[in-house]
Amino acid sequence: MSLILGIESSCDETAAAVVRDGFEVLSSAVASQIAVHAKLGGVVPELAAREHLKALDPVVSEALSSAGVTANDIDCVAVTQGPGLIPALLVGLSYAKGLSSNLKVPLVGVNHFMAHIYGAFLDTGMEELTDPAGYPMLALVVSGGHTSLVLVSSDGSARQLGCTIDDAAGEALDKGSKLLELGYPGGPVISRISENGNPQAFNFPRPLTGGAGKALAPEHRYNFSFSGIKTALLYHTRNHGGKENFSDELLNDTVASYQMAVVDTLVRKTMLAAKDFNVKQIVLAGGVACNKLLRSMISGRAPKNVKVRIAPPKYCTDNAAMVGGIGFHSFKKGEFISHDADSFARLPGIVKVPFLG
Repeated sequence: MSLILGIESSCDETAAAVVRDGFEVLSSAVASQIAVHAKLGGVVPELAAREHLKALDPVVSEALSSAGVTANDIDCVAVTQGPGLIPALLVGLSYAKGLSSNLKVPLVGVNHFMAHIYGAFLDTGMEELTDPAGYPMLALVVSGGHTSLVLVSSDGSARQLGCTIDDAAGEALDKGSKLLELGYPGGPVISRISENGNPQAFNFPRPLTGGAGKALAPEHRYNFSFSGIKTALLYHTRNHGGKENFSDELLNDTVASYQMAVVDTLVRKTMLAAKDFNVKQIVLAGGVACNKLLRSMISGRAPKNVKVRIAPPKYCTDNAAMVGGIGFHSFKKGEFISHDADSFARLPGIVKVPFLG
């Protein structure tokens, strides 16, 4: 039996969790900074770092207490090493280094992106995660910082089929909300308002789907682009006299149609890749995986012979349970990082996953 303490600080959530043997989540504590950053309309990296400094000790203490263990019971510290906001990442990594050194236990660096995929299987899906019948697996990881399709084989080899060439889907939702003066974070606000609107009222573009009468370049077959959707929303708003002249009905229909354009693009690309690679399972993970429309459309459009695994909402947004869970596999293999290891902002090349092979 191994107890892993997971620590997460890649953006604007300070999180800690205790996970036993990679799948049993004994505790998961999260301190959100939404109220702090909402006043500024988005996450400010330096401010996020300062908030992490204040929150880490209490959050780690809460995680240990809720799990009914002490720091001396921990066998390994797993920490998000990247990708993410460097100032925020450095706070968590530095804290984890100090804790690892003090406890004299190994330190594991976790790829935040991969942890999101793993989070979809926490609590109830470990058998499916290791079942060869579920592979090849296609994972759509979609958040404020990432929009990518990853193909995973049963031997643990993996490759990124496509990613966004400009904005991430979550960023498009946040900026759309900001343009319409709806508040931050944009995803939940847009999802809520969309429930009162007609998603077919306005035809916002679906970039890189080959639907604009222009042949899709082969290199963009699985890539995403959301900057054009944002631009279309800007012109739409101006053409209707500005946000201040929107009726409630126009606002609801605009938001619903905008959300549909983002979600439809995500689903179209996912189903195209699922068909091309004859996948056995589709996994939806990341913060935007909380979106009700996306969850519904991914399930509804998946081929009948393909399983769909969607991360529970509590493991969609940034959390440390997924960090501690996936970190166990590196711990088991002896894949540790030194105390002079650095954080990384960008997603490195994907060639394998730590939980298989």
